[in-house]
Amino acid sequence: VRSRMEVPQSDYNDYFVARSIYSEPGFTEEYEKCEIVSKTFRERLQKSFSCSSRRVFQIIKGIFPVLEWLPKYRIKEWLFNDIISGFSTGIVATLQGLAFALLAAVPVGFGLYTSFFPVLTYFLLGTSKHMSFGPFPVVSLMLGSAVLTMVPDEDFLIPDNTSDSNNTVIDIAARDAERVIVASSITFLAGILQLLFGIFQIGFIVRYLSGPLVGGFTTAAAFHVFVSQFKLLLNVQTKNYKGVLSVIYTIIEIFANIATTNIADLVAGLLVIASCLVVKEINNYFKHKLPVPIPVEVFVTILAAGISYGADLEGNYNAAIVKSIPRGFLPPRSPRVSIFSETIGTAFSIAVVGYAIAISVSKVFATKHNYNVDGNQELVASGISNIFGGSFSCFLASTALSRTAIQESTGGKTQIAGLLSALVVLIVIVAIGQLLEPMQKSVLAGIVIANLKGMFMQVFDIPLLWRQNKVDSMIWVFTCIASIILGLDLGLLLGVVFELVTVVVRTQFPTTATLGNVPGTDIYKNIKAYKNISEPVGIKIFRFLAPIFFGNIDYFKDRLKSTVGFDAVKVLLKRNKALKKIQKLIKKGELRTTKNGIVVEGGVINESYEETEDLEQPEENEVPMTEVEIKVDWNSNLPVKVTVPQVSIHSLILDFGAVSFLDVVAVRSLKQIVKAFQRIDIQVYIAGYKDVILQKLEMCEFFEESIKKEMLFLTVHDAVLFIHNQTMHRDIQDPIFEKISLMQESKEPFPLIEDSEAEPDAQDLVRCFFF
Repeated sequence: VRSRMEVPQSDYNDYFVARSIYSEPGFTEEYEKCEIVSKTFRERLQKSFSCSSRRVFQIIKGIFPVLEWLPKYRIKEWLFNDIISGFSTGIVATLQGLAFALLAAVPVGFGLYTSFFPVLTYFLLGTSKHMSFGPFPVVSLMLGSAVLTMVPDEDFLIPDNTSDSNNTVIDIAARDAERVIVASSITFLAGILQLLFGIFQIGFIVRYLSGPLVGGFTTAAAFHVFVSQFKLLLNVQTKNYKGVLSVIYTIIEIFANIATTNIADLVAGLLVIASCLVVKEINNYFKHKLPVPIPVEVFVTILAAGISYGADLEGNYNAAIVKSIPRGFLPPRSPRVSIFSETIGTAFSIAVVGYAIAISVSKVFATKHNYNVDGNQELVASGISNIFGGSFSCFLASTALSRTAIQESTGGKTQIAGLLSALVVLIVIVAIGQLLEPMQKSVLAGIVIANLKGMFMQVFDIPLLWRQNKVDSMIWVFTCIASIILGLDLGLLLGVVFELVTVVVRTQFPTTATLGNVPGTDIYKNIKAYKNISEPVGIKIFRFLAPIFFGNIDYFKDRLKSTVGFDAVKVLLKRNKALKKIQKLIKKGELRTTKNGIVVEGGVINESYEETEDLEQPEENEVPMTEVEIKVDWNSNLPVKVTVPQVSIHSLILDFGAVSFLDVVAVRSLKQIVKAFQRIDIQVYIAGYKDVILQKLEMCEFFEESIKKEMLFLTVHDAVLFIHNQTMHRDIQDPIFEKISLMQESKEPFPLIEDSEAEPDAQDLVRCFFF
């Protein structure tokens, strides 16, 4: 072994390895396996319920992460930044709470509650230092759709006492009160589901929401949000459609009634959208120079409220204004349990989507600032926060990327910033909320629409996804279209189903390859993908890039047949048929041997032989499992009229380097495949296997007398070298290695054997044909 100092500079890119050829038994003999002793159920139970002061404290800190980071809080370094961040985030959270309440189909004041109560519990229970917990437009819209379905306007029609006609009007106060109860009850149920997911450690459920699926879903949700806010922007009245194509019907009715557009609301909304988009671009362009992003939403809100109040837009132009923001808090109340069975599907959808968005956003900033986020604890935090918020008339809380980005970009260090943002919202609720009552609803709609830009920009991900992975782009498009046409809840479900179908298809029809050797190396690559790569003579190397299970075992067999160029079972059937005919010719005496061991035709007919009918060809699954002891040079011309497929290989290597697991069906089928090849004199080897594959083979009784562990090799190159060594050893033992062929026509006469040798028994006669 040469040390690095002794290696010339030009050799630094080369390496040399000298070791034995390792089969599974050889490697195990040299490197003894460690015995892994699994703990008994009693030992695990005892460990789980063991108690000590240290363990109790760790459990408490796990439930309340604030106890972990708050004692380490650096007041001088972090407090000022958290104050600035909390104030900035609180203002944005106030406006987004008002705006997103419109999506949840509840009075705008309840959006302030959602920006306050859940933040308090998340401060104690959350593990993200930068996430701004509160209302999120997508889940607010999903919740609002359910609320509008369960509490339609038609259920609250009352006679109009202001006129003598029989007209009816909507009892808005009663309707809004009922909608608040329904929204908070669904939120409470969603919180229970999130808490249960966290307790039972099933946060992995969001892994089924892939990036492309979430992108398509959120883009569709942005479209739904845009449509719902567009009618507020125009101040056009429409019915509350539900179910399939509801968004399409809403668009049709908006344009059917577009003549009733309120110009004052439209102008105010368009000005807000334009202002927000322009200032956000400035913030993005100068983000490295601006200490704090310009809070454009705050400026346009204050300005719009002042103009609406001064010009009396409601009285003079019939503009739709916020009108009423409750001052103070409502007392806590229990949810309406009777609607749980009816809303469990909606609650499950918004619970999963809300958590998926929250954990995605929190992990982005956790990675940026080098700390960890506990997914299951986040579920617990979200669940308890929504249970707490649902008790105080809140709708479901998650997070918004724009609000969280403000909390992080303005210098927020910990959840102290989130707590201070809740304090800002508290001030608005108890003191200055009434100053926002003259503000037009179209202004809030404009703020929401302006914040949808990032979601709509995801459409430009499609071309990139198509170039990178066509299946992912199909998932994106399918989920988006399904969510737009069928609704967000059903669209999300179908998107997940479609995504899982693509996974099944990709594992059922994975990529396979026939490998060749890079000359002079132990590297094996796809022979179709590289030039100057050759297959080892007489050896086929088959790579399967997926787990092998009941769903793709037939595909595995088909691709293996395509690689080797023949069907081992059919080859065996043809050979058996040929052997039977040869045996008949021997018994009839039409084939004889010479002293050179060559079979010729034209022998003495054995009159005592009675020809029997050929046995019917057995089906593939009825091939006998016993070995045929005699071996023919099947690549030569046979003295019978039977076409036997040519077999040009003597070894087959299955590269299992990418096979992560086998099921019982796969092991049984693999055993049949190995035996089928062995019966036609082709040895099968498995290379690159994982330890878990070996364990599965042992558990399923794969190994037996004819299938030994010696067929397992650590690498493909080990198997190839072993096969070459076996071939060389056989050549040395038999240097002539003459193949005695069956001859149909002999142009030269051969000396016949003596009479004493003319009538050997049938077994000896048969052996003379073979090598």
